[in-house]
Amino acid sequence: MVTSSELRRIGVADTMFSRGDMGAVAVRTIKASGKPVEIVRYTVPGIKDLPVACKKLFFDHGCDIVIATGMVGGKPVDKQCGHEASLGIQSVQISASRHILEVFVHEDESAGDDVRLAEIMADRTEKHAQNALDLLFNPASLTLRAGTGQRQGGPNASRVRL
Repeated sequence: MVTSSELRRIGVADTMFSRGDMGAVAVRTIKASGKPVEIVRYTVPGIKDLPVACKKLFFDHGCDIVIATGMVGGKPVDKQCGHEASLGIQSVQISASRHILEVFVHEDESAGDDVRLAEIMADRTEKHAQNALDLLFNPASLTLRAGTGQRQGGPNASRVRL
């Protein structure tokens, strides 16, 4: 575990394609935590550009963890692009041996309701930004929440006792 005074670097990779500035939400959430972090933001055109952005944040900018935000459109080609981007992000995680928290929102999650879409984008981004902070500064807190049905972008699922 990192000591509370040790400076860590968090990368935020985001896209211009997204209909909301999810990168700004991540940055705002991280800054509000008061944790000793430096934030490096890297914006790319679209979702398929995120794997390279994440890799550059690790290898060129020395980030300890990356949050990758992006929006997947509602058409089949968009879903395919989102899947390919996700595979690329997984590959970068493995090669870097560091976490990338993928914060993808699918445009059709809100059934055409832009207010709901904004709520999903903000909630998912804020919760994953907190997860990134927890992975860096308090990973045991994630274990305490294991199996509790935590969701990002909507209400938590009910817990099933084992």
